[in-house]
Amino acid sequence: MRVMIVEDELLVALDMERTLEDLGFEVVGVASDERQARALANHGVDMALVDLNLRDGLTGLRIGDALTKSGVSVVFMTGNPDLVAAAVPRAVGVIAKPVGAEDIRQTTDFVCGLRGGRRMPAPSRLRPLERPSR
Repeated sequence: MRVMIVEDELLVALDMERTLEDLGFEVVGVASDERQARALANHGVDMALVDLNLRDGLTGLRIGDALTKSGVSVVFMTGNPDLVAAAVPRAVGVIAKPVGAEDIRQTTDFVCGLRGGRRMPAPSRLRPLERPSR
């Protein structure tokens, strides 16, 4: 699975990247603002870990919404989890920061299961978002 990280704090992003690579995922890159995120999205992304507050402001919601519309599984990882629920209902869910390696492992397992059509319980720290009716 190809993963993109949308995070403007360099040390946090590098730690997430290392964890994902250790888990066997291909990290297509790290974006610290909306322009970079839109450019990375063109590289065949399957999943994105997205913060809300980025270098260019509170653009994470807009980024996540655009990604979900193109079939990317989006998980928000933010210090402001209450801002997410109504804004991007197609996202997989949200985890409140700080996020550790085990959170990332459990979340990526969950997303892989969803993308593979398996129903499984969400990790304890992941708050799933409501699915829109189709």
